[in-house]
Amino acid sequence: MTEERSRTDVSSEEIIRKYFNMVYRLALSQTGNINFAEDVTQDVFLKFIQKQDNFKTDEHIKAWLIRVTINRSKSVFKTSWFLKTVPLEQEITFEIPEKSEVYFAVQTLPSKYRTVIHLFYYEDMSVHEIADCLSMKEGTVKSHLYRGREMLRDKLKGGYDFV
Repeated sequence: MTEERSRTDVSSEEIIRKYFNMVYRLALSQTGNINFAEDVTQDVFLKFIQKQDNFKTDEHIKAWLIRVTINRSKSVFKTSWFLKTVPLEQEITFEIPEKSEVYFAVQTLPSKYRTVIHLFYYEDMSVHEIADCLSMKEGTVKSHLYRGREMLRDKLKGGYDFV
């Protein structure tokens, strides 16, 4: 079946299984904290279950999940609880040390660059898909990708050809 199949062909459970990792990785990228990412992921899927009848295609669901994940991740830092807490230091481990260095460099980028870099490289979305999902012009997405790559290149001191 194609990505465009109707919503009635797929259960909520299948959607959650299909998009769970994407939502979690995006939340982790946005919040930089495993616990916040888990909370955001849970909130996003609870909202999805409440609104699941409003979706027509898998593409619509994916775009909605990304948008809600980004919005919910941003709102975590605006709560009065968060403003009164001190973060615990967390160490995220990677099998390949280079991936760790790149990941942490991406985390230091401003949110607008970090979001498009994450969607482009980690979620394999095209510029067109990112633009649709984030309600931006394709030129803006390309500009954010370019500037984000330049910032990463400076942070990583040119040690990687793929940045």
